[in-house]
Amino acid sequence: MAGNPLATLPNLVSLSRIPMAAVFPFMESTEARLVLIAAAAGTDFLDGYLARSRQETSRLGALIDPIADRCFVLIAVWTLWLESTLSLTAMLVLAARDIAVIPGFLGTRLIPRLRRFAFPARPAGKVVTTLQLATLAVAYLAPGLIATCIALVAVASAVAIADYAAMLWKKNAA
Repeated sequence: MAGNPLATLPNLVSLSRIPMAAVFPFMESTEARLVLIAAAAGTDFLDGYLARSRQETSRLGALIDPIADRCFVLIAVWTLWLESTLSLTAMLVLAARDIAVIPGFLGTRLIPRLRRFAFPARPAGKVVTTLQLATLAVAYLAPGLIATCIALVAVASAVAIADYAAMLWKKNAA
């Protein structure tokens, strides 16, 4: 595995969220799903910590982490909506930021003058991911609080989208 940039410990920790996402819809117990949500949140923190502490940060790792986050969150949200645990509105709010960043990310890959820009993790985006994962847990543990959580995700998502757009705008203008 030496020399394989994909096989660094931080990247493997990030990639672990993909199989977690794949099994989430097939977990029948609330407890098993809560464990997966907690594991996804834990690995989201752990991968960044490991990358920084081991000096293994990389452009590939910065790409893998948010993709793994999006896979887990979107599959979990979709599953909860299909099972009527989340309303259509709640599902759309929880998925909105993730869907909105896809064109921005693709733009930075497809538009030649934007290719030089990294798509780094931003604090506002990390807040949204944390709130999304917390909301998934709240859907099981305290469904009466789901509307409040959805409102928090909506506001944080709007801030994160504006933050990413402003960052790209500034970098493009420079």
